[in-house]
Amino acid sequence: MSKYKLVINGEAREVDVSPNMPLLWVLRDKLKLTGAKYGCGIAQCGACTVHMDGVAVRSCVIPVAAVSGPVTTIEGLAQGNTLHPLQSAWIEHDVPQCGYCQAGQIMSAAALLAANSQPTDADIDGAMAGNYCRCGTYIRIRAAIHTAASFYNAADNSAADNSAADNRAPDTSLSIATGAAE
Repeated sequence: MSKYKLVINGEAREVDVSPNMPLLWVLRDKLKLTGAKYGCGIAQCGACTVHMDGVAVRSCVIPVAAVSGPVTTIEGLAQGNTLHPLQSAWIEHDVPQCGYCQAGQIMSAAALLAANSQPTDADIDGAMAGNYCRCGTYIRIRAAIHTAASFYNAADNSAADNSAADNRAPDTSLSIATGAAE
């Protein structure tokens, strides 16, 4: 066992684990951050995707000894009670069915949008390759990424125009349909 000092979701954490323990198990078993999922154990499905130094990585194959920068998990993507634009778009487009792959999907999409705020369908397909959804919600995933990108672009345009009124976060509230006429 060895002690490792990690920065997880902006918070300094220390763990005493084997150097070969995959980051995924450190996150899930030691730090109780269960958003990243075990899917395949060979970096092929994307369910375990987190960011290391802002880059999407598969945490199931990264030994804790190889962690070289701050790690962000799905639990750290939102800013306090304000959802990340992708999380809001995921809700808007009803992306999840079973939900198992969704944390990895969102983390890969967030890395894409951080690097390219105006992705084409081909850009999205390339960035999301290797993130598998057994429920087949790929069309909704792509639509949600485009919706989140429009938020990024609106924020970029409003900053350029110096117009604070256009720099609003998307509505992250959920309304419950009651069936009553409104």
